Order: sequence, then structure tokens, then C-alpha cells
Amino acid sequence: MLVVKDIRKTYNDFTLDLSLRVLKGHITGLVGENGAGKTTLFKLILNLIKSDGGNILLFDKDIKKFNNKDKTRIGVVLAESTFCSYFNSKDIISIMEKFYPKFNKTYYLDKLNKLNIPLDKKIQGFSTGMKAKLKLVIALSHEADFLILDEITAGLDVIARDEILKMLQEYMEAKENRSILISSHISNDLETICDDIYMINQGKIILHEDTDVILNDYGIVKVDVDTFNNLDKSQVLSYLNTTYSINCLVKNKKYYQENYPKIIIEKASLDSVIEIMLKGVRQC
Repeated sequence: MLVVKDIRKTYNDFTLDLSLRVLKGHITGLVGENGAGKTTLFKLILNLIKSDGGNILLFDKDIKKFNNKDKTRIGVVLAESTFCSYFNSKDIISIMEKFYPKFNKTYYLDKLNKLNIPLDKKIQGFSTGMKAKLKLVIALSHEADFLILDEITAGLDVIARDEILKMLQEYMEAKENRSILISSHISNDLETICDDIYMINQGKIILHEDTDVILNDYGIVKVDVDTFNNLDKSQVLSYLNTTYSINCLVKNKKYYQENYPKIIIEKASLDSVIEIMLKGVRQC
């Protein structure tokens, strides 16, 4: 579906330089700290900014050669983007009908009704949750084949986040070979829906793994200094010194369970993987 190959973009003291892939039928998560390059990557994929090298293929076509029809196959929610705050939800209908031939007015109105989003109230009066749900409904309303979602659940309560995740699952189930690239600081959301995860740091991919592998095979080995010095580090991805122990992120916790039966080994969560990979000393 999406192939990003050796894409590069430099801004003063920051350089993005990476490759990634989103398979058909997959939801791929992108995690990293603010300023890591996630939004820059999204803008490059959308051809909103020019790259300094590399290439991006979407739907087996160079994004620089996209025509208007190609662009309508993409649904987009960027963190800083929205419609004019003086519009209301009803105003958006005529805009979408003009630019998106496949805009489904019935779907749009039905979703707004179910999500309790008013038609006549100006967007500037919407809550954070209402704005987020409206942006997603807009992105889903024109039968896009690929979604790019930047921090779609940021600042939302649990109920609103659950509603959004349910909408994404429905979107994937409604038609084969759809795909999503999504970024979020709420790792639990990504654990729930993503097939695989890319971690970006300072413009580079430092980890790519299937979500199931992270949750089932990865582990956190907690040891003191002496044990750490004698530990087989062949499976250690990164380690972090804490007040009470050295926490090692390992990609095969079973190996350590079998060979070091007395040490503490905890199941890895996406949160713990992110913390140790970004704050610790990487071994890969």
C-alpha cells in the first residue's frame, strides 16, 4: 500500500532519514517523542513538502505524480488541521461534495447523529472530543482506501477514544485491503488496533516490530549491576538505569526465563518499550 524508501528531509539542525512500509489490510502505528519527525513524515507522504531525496509510493504510484482522483483515495487527519471554526457541520457537506465524488452524505449524517455532533453549531464551540470525532468522520466519509491519522485520540477521554477506535475498526472491516498509518502518544490505543509499530527518534526508525511480538515475546529483565555485567546481552535491545535496578528490554524473554530462572522478568508493554528505547542505552 505505502512504501517509503530512503526518504530524507533536512531543517537546519534536524534531518529525517528513514524507510517504512504499510501493508494492505494493516494498521501501522508510528510512535516517538514530539519533534521526532512524525508530522514531517506525514507531510512528505501527502506531498505537502518536498523531500531532499528518496521516494514514496502509495497505491503503487509515486506520490509526486498523483492526480486529483488519486488524492481522493486518501483520508487525512493532521493534528493542527481543521475546517474554518466559523463553519458548522452542515457547511462541510457542500465542500466535501465538491471535492470528493465518493462523498457519502448519508454515512456522514448518520455518524454525526450517532456521535451527538450538532449540524448547526459552529465548530469553534465544539469540545476537543467533538472536533476530533468530526475530523475523523470527514476522513471516513469519502470511501478512502488509505488513512493518515496524526494524534487522532490526543486529549480525549476514554469514552471518546473508544468511539474513535471503534470507527477505525469498522472502517477496516467494511472493505478489504484498506490501510491506516496512525501516530499516537497513547500507546494503549495502538496496542489495541495496530498490526505493527515503528518507533522514530531524531528522524530515524530505531525499532520496527509486529505488535503481537512486542506484547508476547518482548520482556523487561530487571537486574542489579553485578548480574547485568554477567548477563548475556545478545537479546538486549536497550537498557535503562533506575534507582533500584537496571531494566533491560529484551526481544526474547523466554530465553532469559530458561537461562536465568532467578532474575525478575516482566511482560513488556508498548509504554515500557518506548521508555527504555528512547531513554535508555540502545544496543542495536
